[in-house]
Amino acid sequence: MMPIVTTILLFLVLLTSGAWVGLALMGVGIGGLTLFRSLPVDKILAQTVWNGLTSPELVALPLFILMAELLFRSRFIDGLFSALEPWVRRLPGGLLHTNVIGCTFFALISGSSAATTSAVGRITVRELEKRGYERSIVMGSLAGAGTLGFLIPPSVILIIYGVLAQTSVLKLFAAGILPGLLLACMFILYLAIRAIVLKRQYEPEQDASENIWKERLRAFPTLLPFFILMGVLLGSMYGGLASPSEAAAIAVFTTLVIMAVEGTLSVKAVTDACLGTARTASMLGLIIGAASFLSTAVVYLGLPQAISAQINALDLSPMMLIALLVVIYIVLGCFLEGMSLIVMTLPIVLPLVTNVGYDKVWFGVFLVIVVEMAQITPPVGLNLFVIQGLTGEKLGRIARAVLPFFLIMIAFVFLLAAFPQIATFLPGKL
Repeated sequence: MMPIVTTILLFLVLLTSGAWVGLALMGVGIGGLTLFRSLPVDKILAQTVWNGLTSPELVALPLFILMAELLFRSRFIDGLFSALEPWVRRLPGGLLHTNVIGCTFFALISGSSAATTSAVGRITVRELEKRGYERSIVMGSLAGAGTLGFLIPPSVILIIYGVLAQTSVLKLFAAGILPGLLLACMFILYLAIRAIVLKRQYEPEQDASENIWKERLRAFPTLLPFFILMGVLLGSMYGGLASPSEAAAIAVFTTLVIMAVEGTLSVKAVTDACLGTARTASMLGLIIGAASFLSTAVVYLGLPQAISAQINALDLSPMMLIALLVVIYIVLGCFLEGMSLIVMTLPIVLPLVTNVGYDKVWFGVFLVIVVEMAQITPPVGLNLFVIQGLTGEKLGRIARAVLPFFLIMIAFVFLLAAFPQIATFLPGKL
């Protein structure tokens, strides 16, 4: 019990001290091993960090980040709202669906929740408010749908989870597709039902155009770069033509070609994208290396076995264990951002869920969804801060606006636990 209490206290002290998350994780591992084990900590640290950062799967990480950075500087997002408008404005809820569908589209070629929220929100927030949509539902739908950037492949979080859990990244990508699309459909369904119940019709007679299909066909070329990029990325991976890393490289090249055709490719755009990628990849690299070391340290300290024994003594059913984990992750999500949440808990929680029959691929999807919930949980939910930057609203009002989408995600977690085939069906076909 003493190693568990000391490790938790050490982590809280280092985290609240303002230290970088990666350095805090290393400090916890070094402190724990120094206090409770007579081991060559320096050699263990060097070996585990090296092993963690030289995994071949990690090559895809900076490439996917670079692709997202380049797309952020292209015209793709600028034309997304106008391209989706004729397709959704006759649905109950009207143009609110552009938040969900736009985030789904961008998630399919991005991999970051915050980037998805920011890229889509800088267009849709202004347009929706100009057309009379309530700010609260605009903010809530954007914050909720923006989390799809973590679940729908290519996902940065799934790559990191695959490396830490030693699981196929390709299977994890496949596992995220159906849950991501199903969760997006649940968001759309909520917006439609809400509009019907509240009798909110934002788009009056001007939208009753007889030439709606002409408008939709005219909008299609705007979406063509997206379909090309998605086809190249997903088609090369699941067609067996390329590994995730190779597909990422091909996708970056395709993005550069698209930017050249649309006239947004410039030395400044590429330089800014590369600098942004270097900053993000360096931060993630430090966290991944530290997480690899911490995972090894907690095994030496016997923490996973001790905590597993305590939880096993409760004799929980698989569904009760999932319920307990959801509560724990919601509480932790109030204080930790998503990446920290994964690397801190994975060494302890993964053995628990595999012992009750869930596989690593399924748990990867589960973990990403609860991390998505942390993205919209105050006071440190990153998506909330992105929305605040876009709207200038208080964090409390944004958190209240996103509450219905948070509850939908909780319901979806239990749906996923009851029917794990939602996540495991596609990977099983590979």
